[in-house]
Order: sequence, then C-alpha cells, then structure tokens
Amino acid sequence: TGYLTKLLHDAYPQAKLTAVDIAPGMIEKAKQRLNDAPITWLCADIEEAELHETYDLIISNATFQWLMTPKQTIAKLAKQRNERGQLLFSTFGDRTFHELHTSFAYALAIQQIDEPLRIGPSFPTFSEWLAMHIRARGHEQFEVEYFPSVRDFFLSLRHIGATNSTSGRYCQRPSVFKTMMHEYEQRFSEQGLIRATYHCIFIDIT
Repeated sequence: TGYLTKLLHDAYPQAKLTAVDIAPGMIEKAKQRLNDAPITWLCADIEEAELHETYDLIISNATFQWLMTPKQTIAKLAKQRNERGQLLFSTFGDRTFHELHTSFAYALAIQQIDEPLRIGPSFPTFSEWLAMHIRARGHEQFEVEYFPSVRDFFLSLRHIGATNSTSGRYCQRPSVFKTMMHEYEQRFSEQGLIRATYHCIFIDIT
C-alpha cells in the first residue's frame, strides 16, 4: 500500500528508492500515496526477481513469512547490500495465532480425527529465522489483537494474505470448523472478544 515506502521517503527525501511488490494493484495504491515522488516501482516476485543494483538499505515489513524459499531469498537480498548496507525485515514467528492452532487441535481430538490436517498459516521459530543467515541478529515480541468473533478473525487473515504453504493439508470439514470455533470462543475469549496473538520478529543483517 506504500505505507513503509512513504515513511522511508519522508525520512530520506533525497534517497534513491526502489519499491517492489508482486501485486499491480498494490503498486498503484502506493503510487497514489506517494504522488509524484521520484521512486522506481518494480512489480515483481522478489523470490524470482533479478536485482542488478546494490543498496545501502533493504527493508521489508511482514512479507518474508509468505515466501516459499525465505532462506534463499534472504541470502540473495543480503548480497545486494553495499559495503556497510543493512537488510532489515519484520516477520512472524511460530507462536503467531497459537490460539487458533490450539483450538483446532482440540477440535480434531474431539472429532477423533487422526490426520495431518491444519488450519491457518504456520511460521518458523525465532531461532529458525536467525539461522537463515550467518549475520542475522534480532529480537521478538508479542502483540495481541481482539476481534468480535472467530469469523471476523478469519476475515482479517484473508486481508493480510495468509495463504502460505506448509506441511499437511488444509481442513475443509464443516464439523471440524464448527467445533474449532466453539473451542476458540470458550478458551480464548475476554470480555466478549476473542484473542489473537502475533509473534513479531525483527531481523537485522549487517
């Protein structure tokens, strides 16, 4: 949407910026937010894109968790740094949406289903993110968001593009969904709202 790009442009108005997004619609929204700012816009899949320039700063916000090959992409981007350049990114860790995964596990047990089914996205641990590059440092923190219902929470997942592929098969059984939603509301409700935890991870490669 151009939010991060605008922050960078406002902080470094004289810098030469290249903004990358895989979705043409997001590029257009970003252009509108930035008006006529002198920015190079690149509509591409960062995992496939060939980068020919080097940069003082490469930064990404909540994107790497959706990559199919994050370790290889991180290595590729790290090589595009200038001598004292930085690669900074925020992402999600394995404790993200633990309420959802816990409720789903209870639903499978109640339904007596013993299959490698899953629901929602799953992410690497903090240690696994750090292990993706020898020079990676970072920290983690937890943020909690509240929703009126489990259904509203699922709608928010769609909006952030929670469609990464991991081991196991997505569950599409209505009975399991119904049981999971009941367990979620029973176990993770506070004052009429359901809780969802974000395990936020911040990585610095210098």
